[in-house]
Amino acid sequence: MSKVQCKHCGTSSSSISSLTSMPCNRHPLGSGKGKHVLYEGSEKPKYTCKYCGSSSSSISSLTSVYCNRHPNGSGKGMHEPAL
Repeated sequence: MSKVQCKHCGTSSSSISSLTSMPCNRHPLGSGKGKHVLYEGSEKPKYTCKYCGSSSSSISSLTSVYCNRHPNGSGKGMHEPAL
């Protein structure tokens, strides 16, 4: 069985139910203010931000950096992985 990941922080789990039951430290509302959200894409060797095209080898490292082209404004949101 393949792992499932959170699109905000890259935390992985063996099941959707266990992933989405835990609080996410990089949730857009703030740390611990929302649950993990399923990344619906497949596992990849490289993840690309859907807003600016930056890439990284993991969702965790991609989403730990602010995005210059985020819809909320430059520096007002993190990169988000494209599917």
